[in-house]
Amino acid sequence: MPRRRTVTAPRICPATIRPAGRRPVAGRGTPLSEQLQPLSNEMIIAALDGRGFAHKVDDDGDVLGNWQGTVIYFFRIGERREMLQVRALAHRAFSIDDVPRLHLFCNSWNHDTLFPKAYVHVGDDGEARVVGEVVTDWEHGVTPKQLDQVMLCGIATGCQLAEAVNEL
Repeated sequence: MPRRRTVTAPRICPATIRPAGRRPVAGRGTPLSEQLQPLSNEMIIAALDGRGFAHKVDDDGDVLGNWQGTVIYFFRIGERREMLQVRALAHRAFSIDDVPRLHLFCNSWNHDTLFPKAYVHVGDDGEARVVGEVVTDWEHGVTPKQLDQVMLCGIATGCQLAEAVNEL
């Protein structure tokens, strides 16, 4: 099995990493940051805005951003679009001949690393890319704090995966 180098943490500015929301105040009810809400693009955008992260919405209505050359999408999937899929697309493209080597890399990554789940995608143009995903089901709702944490996990670990792919 190929040996993978230790990957350093992505270069996310520490000044942008701060707690989302505020602590509950006794007698004043539950703060919005701790209330379950249906997952929405507005919540996703608010989490990105809250950290000062640049983003855009594509023609299909999907939210995305670019971190260190890694394009990361925030897809709402599921029957009621209640699941969040944070999908990181490694920038480096490979040929179809590289697919067996990429499968070995992804198997090793998935064995050794909790997030993101990595797999190989071959596009219609024949280019192979490694993709990473962090998926969370919020059928019963999500708090802004929970959403922020999962999105940050997807961004940070997606960048780590892309950095490892760039070293192949």
